[in-house]
Amino acid sequence: MGLPPGIPFLSGRSVLRVGITGLARAGKTAFLTSAAANLLAQGAGMPALPALAARLAGRSLRVSIAPSGASEVPRFDYRAHLAALAADPPRWPERTGAVSLLSLDLDIARQGFASPLGPRAVRLELLDYPGEWLLDLPLLAQDFPRWSAATLARLEQPELAPIAREFLAFARGLPARAPADDTLAATGHRLYRATLTRLRDEAGLSFLQPGRFLMPAPGPEPPWTDFFPMVGTSGLVGLLASRYDAYREAVRRDLVSPSFGQVDRLVVLADILSALHAGRAAFTDMAGALSGVAEALSFRRPWIDAIPFLQWLPLPSWMAPGGIRRVAFAATKSDHVADRQRGNLASLVRALTQLPAPAAAAATASFAIAAVRCTEDFVWTLDRRNISAVRGRVLSDDRLTRSYPGEVPDRLPDEAFWAHEFLALPQFEPRRLPADGRNGVPQIGLDALLAFLLEDVL
Repeated sequence: MGLPPGIPFLSGRSVLRVGITGLARAGKTAFLTSAAANLLAQGAGMPALPALAARLAGRSLRVSIAPSGASEVPRFDYRAHLAALAADPPRWPERTGAVSLLSLDLDIARQGFASPLGPRAVRLELLDYPGEWLLDLPLLAQDFPRWSAATLARLEQPELAPIAREFLAFARGLPARAPADDTLAATGHRLYRATLTRLRDEAGLSFLQPGRFLMPAPGPEPPWTDFFPMVGTSGLVGLLASRYDAYREAVRRDLVSPSFGQVDRLVVLADILSALHAGRAAFTDMAGALSGVAEALSFRRPWIDAIPFLQWLPLPSWMAPGGIRRVAFAATKSDHVADRQRGNLASLVRALTQLPAPAAAAATASFAIAAVRCTEDFVWTLDRRNISAVRGRVLSDDRLTRSYPGEVPDRLPDEAFWAHEFLALPQFEPRRLPADGRNGVPQIGLDALLAFLLEDVL
């Protein structure tokens, strides 16, 4: 059960766990590495996080990496990832594929009448949580027939049907009275899983369920993972439905587990700019993923249903399992567009994740960030017009490359937007880091995001 900031464990430190998750290729590892490096630099007196420093209003902040202790969650390899960014030439950190944790000890000077009490001691736990698993949240509100019908209808759309051809041919060829057969279930599962992989890698889609089919949990997979979408009333459908229900039960257990169940704050990252370039289908898919996650994180926190008697208790929000109180939705790679367009990017995130006020179960905010800034802004004369653009070094090329992908919409794109191509984003390399990153990592918007997450702590 999560504890609110300010309620100490026996160590004297209150514990605040922040989940860092995101859609495919959103830069989760870079975010975690930069957040830790910049907090450590700010604690050492470097001006790495201006918005957070402004919130401190001159009070001191000390930050150190906490010992891993007896935690069962693997440790996030911060030093190896920072070393990659600080190399010459710099490299992007290897992406992570499982849950991991990095803990930082923060000592924050108090102000006013509380100053004689000494610094406030907080242990900030940064949890690297696979975005594919977060996309399973909407499944908790869908039974097997409803999920199967929606999934099959989506795969039969003209732009996706060619990729899903082999699986759809198998599913359509099954007899109406197909028996509850393990071989049929395993074959359909293999074909469906391969389809999800191709939709991610070839079509650039991210709203792909079940998420653990693409990012399995460590260890051998249980036999009930062998299912796939199918409609009807046959024995095979009954078998698949029972396995689907077992999968949903595992998702519920994960949401009250010692890892995710103690998350108090959540960061959801998305590479919206790449989705705009990939086209209408990829953008619509990404928008559905973000809005689906936002909706699943609101209302009554569906995972309370995992412990039925809690539904009737008047628990404060912080005592509820998975009681996430602050959520930051962030578009990454904002350094790939000029400063004047980053406000539009943040507004677009807000439009994709905003819910009616009565539905909000947590404080939310939207950001356009670059956890690791790669470019600089400049004015580019193009076709005798001055436009705001960026430039940086492309991977494996020491020359500066200019980039102007197009105008970023500040709301859901209309037909006029899709009439003009949004250009591809260059693969920029990170900037060179002086002092091996001890002075922090150049960033955009990360300081404002951290100030929002830690506002009540600071």
